[in-house]
Amino acid sequence: MGIKDDAVEVRAQGWRTLAALHGLIEGELERSLQAESQLSVVEYTVLDALNRQDGWHMRMQQLARATALSPSATTRLVSRLEDRGLLTRILCDDDRRGIYTELTPIGSTLLAEARPVHDATLERALEHAQALPELAPLVGALPTLHVPA
Repeated sequence: MGIKDDAVEVRAQGWRTLAALHGLIEGELERSLQAESQLSVVEYTVLDALNRQDGWHMRMQQLARATALSPSATTRLVSRLEDRGLLTRILCDDDRRGIYTELTPIGSTLLAEARPVHDATLERALEHAQALPELAPLVGALPTLHVPA
């Protein structure tokens, strides 16, 4: 194995470690949020992203990026959340093709109720991951990865 191959393997191992940590956290969040709030992780992510807009709205493309979903999957998800009364869609006045998404008061209330469940579960999942030798270094690095807004 040459130096180039070693570098690829190091990156691949890093990716596998990241995927393992993500899977552990997402699984725990999915179980807790479903049980306590009847929300999936991605539904929570949508509500949280809209809430961070400070009473403003997001274009569907922005929401797709925030949730790492395709445009069509985002549209289906938004439709489900709209049917539940958690968000609403608004046509853009100056671009008739543009659609904004906005959190409703019901969505805001559900998010506020779900946030402590999310945060406590995330903390427990990270503590569990920290105890696993293969994940501990990545968990330890997380606080250094914050990018200022």
